[in-house]
Amino acid sequence: MLKLIDVSVKYGSFKALHSINLEIHAGELVVLLGANGAGKSTIFRTISGLLKPTNGQVQFMGQSIGGWSPNRIVKSGIAQCPEGRKLFPEMSVLKNLVLGGYIHRKDKSAIARSLEHVFDLFPVLYDKKEQPAGSLSGGQQQMVAIARALMARPKLLLLDEPSVGLAPLVVEQMFLTIEKINRDGTGVLLAEQNAFAALQIAHRGYIIENGHLVLEGTSETLRDNEEVRRAYIGA
Repeated sequence: MLKLIDVSVKYGSFKALHSINLEIHAGELVVLLGANGAGKSTIFRTISGLLKPTNGQVQFMGQSIGGWSPNRIVKSGIAQCPEGRKLFPEMSVLKNLVLGGYIHRKDKSAIARSLEHVFDLFPVLYDKKEQPAGSLSGGQQQMVAIARALMARPKLLLLDEPSVGLAPLVVEQMFLTIEKINRDGTGVLLAEQNAFAALQIAHRGYIIENGHLVLEGTSETLRDNEEVRRAYIGA
């Protein structure tokens, strides 16, 4: 479904990504683990068309998308839920969600079906749909952010640090929902620092350090790796 081939990215003279090779197959849930500043968000922004690779190729569904606009990439089937949620806090939950389905705005019935789907995933959002998004709790705002990305009906969902700042019980519920989204047929690339929770639901994973992918494998392999446990999971 998605393939990065020798992708490098620079911010000015600073090289943020070094020859990244990464792939996600249809229906997979893949986790990208790494510390703050390791390059996770840069990979996401490159896939989404917000950054252009200085070298290499980004391919989606067999097409090279490295030069495409973000709008065209969303239309092709990739949606991103950014780190920090990036909601419109003064607008209602419902309006935030409808904006997520903007590429389908001419199909009112499709928007209605998408809303029904995300309200089924996150019932609390239906009850709060007329409230300003900024008035919700942190966990509920993260639900809005994920639901907004799903409104584009993506084949591949990019989730950038969805658990940051959330209480442990909320994180547990969030990861169960992400697992359900994947089971329902949406591919997921999940960037996370909470390695233990992420590896419980992912099929495979990659570890990035200082812009280099240093390790990849199945979730079981990564969980059992002593260096990974020491650096990302703990005893």
